[in-house]
Amino acid sequence: MRHRSIALIVVTALLAAGCTAQIPGTPRAAKVVKKEASTTTVQVRGSDNGPIDKLAATALTDIEEFWTESFQTTFNKPWKPLGGGYFSVDTADATAKPPPCTQKAADVEGNAFYCPAADAIAWDRASLLPVLQDRFGEAAVVVVLAHEIGHAVQNRMGITPEAERREPERYPTILTEAQADCFAGAFVRNVTDGKSQRLDINADALDKALGALITFRDPVGTSPEDEQAHGSAFDRVAAFQDGYEQGTKFCGAMTVQNRQFTQRAFTSVKDRANGGNLPFDDMLEAVTPDLDGFFKNLATTAGKTWPSPRAEASQTEPTCSGDQGPVAYCPADKTIKIDTKDELPALHREFGDYATGTLIATRYAMAELAVLGKPTEGEGASAAALCLAGAYTGEVFKRQDGFGLSPGDFDEAVTVLLQFDYAARDTKGSNPVDPGFERVAKFREGVFEGAKKCGV
Repeated sequence: MRHRSIALIVVTALLAAGCTAQIPGTPRAAKVVKKEASTTTVQVRGSDNGPIDKLAATALTDIEEFWTESFQTTFNKPWKPLGGGYFSVDTADATAKPPPCTQKAADVEGNAFYCPAADAIAWDRASLLPVLQDRFGEAAVVVVLAHEIGHAVQNRMGITPEAERREPERYPTILTEAQADCFAGAFVRNVTDGKSQRLDINADALDKALGALITFRDPVGTSPEDEQAHGSAFDRVAAFQDGYEQGTKFCGAMTVQNRQFTQRAFTSVKDRANGGNLPFDDMLEAVTPDLDGFFKNLATTAGKTWPSPRAEASQTEPTCSGDQGPVAYCPADKTIKIDTKDELPALHREFGDYATGTLIATRYAMAELAVLGKPTEGEGASAAALCLAGAYTGEVFKRQDGFGLSPGDFDEAVTVLLQFDYAARDTKGSNPVDPGFERVAKFREGVFEGAKKCGV
């Protein structure tokens, strides 16, 4: 039977991520359950009554209460609690009973899913939820379960497996997954607004939880038409943010006509072979003149003279004007100084070539602000630079020829924006846009709405 899952072979993905180069910082399992949490009403079948299932039950009780109110106001009909219930599965126990839609307990390994046929949700308590909690904090567990309830919402909307089979062009998997992410975002906003009796998710916890959505992305180069496509990291975070910002009615109205996806398949053997990533030096050689051309066009359109900032290599982190990170715009001599020895090459290796491109783009954006007579200091300048970097990225994404984006580049951008604030610092190295969630939001504005959205 068909079921909708949060991710396939997620444990393998998490372990693979854990084997990459060390990311600066220490993971924190941020607590999201309030000390004064009220009694849960959701019953979990197969539970060992351990901490992870108690967290799940608390979250699901809250999510059910949210949809009891929100479904009525959004769709003008009452919410029906899940008739099949909730199942916790110990996939490490060979004798464990299988939940609905499976033949054996091992079928749930590394997974969480909604089963429309049984109207039930099941999860792996041995190697999914504990790994999520350890790596991304308790909020990640909440987001995953809110996503699965999102599929139950779709079932009550009439987006059933039968409807998807009849009209695959209307309900492609990538759309239904984005909508479930959107519904999850709407629920989390309810929590961050302080409307939850049981949960409290702050900005740091939310940033870490979004790391789980990045982990759950499709393999780079997956076609958006793939029957199992769940979306790229950028598309999934974008859908979650839309729900967070615009609510359940917006999510419920999502269609293939009004939803833009950035996920793309590889179009060349060479691109597939290198994972869509240029070597560091080649990326600098390609992206700096392209950025110069883009921002020159913006400046001349506004009637200004563009000085073509000189991109200079630096053997240490640039310090010309405060700590802007491994790439800096230096107003005094109108140069872009780039650390080509230490941190930027390390970020390039860790995240990919467009992490490098994103950071450099925000510094060219600062040069643009200076030319236009706009402030280059303060949080407003930081936000404008993020937006302009997004506008450049959106322009490159639309191109048919010349320097362009490879599959995975948007994901590299969202990853570096979530984990580091370099791209959001002003020319004094201060006033960054925080948290990472907001940095991605400003970048997305530029991608989808262009430079005019950035105030230039």
